Amino acid sequence: MPELHLISAAPFSLAQISQVLRGNMSLALSQDAEQRITHCFEYLQQRLERSQAPVYGINTGFGSLCNTIIGHDSLEELQRNLMMSHACGTGDEVPAEVVKIMLLLKVQSLAYGHSGVQLATVNRLISFYNREIFPVVYQQGSLGASGDLAPLAHLCLPLLGLGEVRFQDFKLKGHEILDIFSWDPIQLQAKEGLALLNGTQFMNAYGVLLCLRARQIAAAADVLAALSLEAFDGKADPFQPHIHQVRPHNGQRQSAATILHLLAGSELQQQHKQHVQDPYSFRCVPQVHGASLDALAYVQQVITTEMNSVTDNPNIFPEDDLILSGGNFHGQPLALALDFFSIALAEWGSISERRTYQLISGQRGLPHFLVSNPGLNSGLMIPQYTAASIVSQTKQLCSPASVDSIVSSNGQEDHVSMGANAATKAYKVLENVERVLAIELMTAAQAMEFRRPARTSPALERVLEAYRTQVPVLEKDRVLHDDIQLSVQFIRKFPFQEIIA
Repeated sequence: MPELHLISAAPFSLAQISQVLRGNMSLALSQDAEQRITHCFEYLQQRLERSQAPVYGINTGFGSLCNTIIGHDSLEELQRNLMMSHACGTGDEVPAEVVKIMLLLKVQSLAYGHSGVQLATVNRLISFYNREIFPVVYQQGSLGASGDLAPLAHLCLPLLGLGEVRFQDFKLKGHEILDIFSWDPIQLQAKEGLALLNGTQFMNAYGVLLCLRARQIAAAADVLAALSLEAFDGKADPFQPHIHQVRPHNGQRQSAATILHLLAGSELQQQHKQHVQDPYSFRCVPQVHGASLDALAYVQQVITTEMNSVTDNPNIFPEDDLILSGGNFHGQPLALALDFFSIALAEWGSISERRTYQLISGQRGLPHFLVSNPGLNSGLMIPQYTAASIVSQTKQLCSPASVDSIVSSNGQEDHVSMGANAATKAYKVLENVERVLAIELMTAAQAMEFRRPARTSPALERVLEAYRTQVPVLEKDRVLHDDIQLSVQFIRKFPFQEIIA
């Protein structure tokens, strides 16, 4: 049986969510979470029984229709209509790894007991997660303000037997997946549709995945910078701690210490250097990589706070006999953080491409384009073109989404975050940076062949040895697309974090 993670009100960290995902752990509600959910649901039902006062989204219309009162007999139909009418997503499907995190985060948010949902509804979401039933969700449609309405509508439609899911390599209709497991459709009660659709779980799921994968990128970037420095016959002086003690940004100090650690025991560093300085793309690695590390730390704080938040509306506080309509669904904190994160990620790629360019330029005893008999062979000329193209596209993707806002719902929703667009753009930036780093890896490893028989440090030799089991030395021209793809997989899977530890 898979290990179990109990959903509760206890603080949930990125390290824990990584453990849940990597360990393929199943979910279950803690006893406390079940009590919170049940207590809030029962309070809401009793409140509706004793009072006919309008409460937004519970017995009123939605958005600019908030002043339209809905009769008690129509409350279930109101929530079902809400779910169907808001399923207006389009574009590419959201990757399954993101949908899985969306399910987890939606359950976590509902489990705090401020949303008024049935226990059965939350348990059905948990069943979807545990059985790897991933609703088909689309990337486009959310303004990132009234929550991620369209994506979350598609996430939750299968609860009603609507929409579509991915299950065991099949794409099924919502009613088909219910039939397979002999499940009845969820009969939505007052507020439930709104609780499911309001929320930032689309944006935040992307943010969680970005944070987890960025740790690998950060480690890989430092390792590759050290390897490229060695291949370029660069100097270790810029990484000495004295320099960084007088400008003590945390990320800068961390990156410099990592590079020094990676260079320890290198024969190449013992050789006399003819040059006085290295280009910025080598010499300023701590300052550039370090700034991105500091940005990552900030984004992790925002994402973690959001993971531990209630982001639907209205919020229900049974102990205080309060139902309050506010704006916790507004994605501005995430939108700003994700835009910032795109820029930070992009800089790891931008400086990487410059190191690639320096290595193929025929300097410091290296042949042009790092191949024997250049001219007859083009060697690694064109992978740098590819890297430059990707970096250029990445710069375009870094134009911030959060500075935009378009009025919707007849002016009721007059400022939106566009955080969903920030999230999907950041995901593309991350994938682009992985590819650029892969090209640097391919280039630095090839350049190291022209430094033999001298050896770099034991840590970096371990990286090279592992890489060469996947991608052979380039002796003469061959189709390099395959090398790049294999290098991308290496960037994603090799334990760089162990190398720098």
